[in-house]
Amino acid sequence: MDGERSGVRASDRERELVVERLTRALGHGRLTLNEYDERVAAAYTCIGRDELAQLTDDLPGRLW
Repeated sequence: MDGERSGVRASDRERELVVERLTRALGHGRLTLNEYDERVAAAYTCIGRDELAQLTDDLPGRLW
């Protein structure tokens, strides 16, 4: 299994939850529009949950 990513694969619903959280952060002024756009694009291309969680690590609250 060389070259495969470790960890649990992210689901479409988990990606949507991250995008919802990013949208709230944008509305509260915690992200710029540019940061929001970049993170949303990244959310839809993330494969693993670990990658996905990194997109909101610097925001208050918990993801999972």
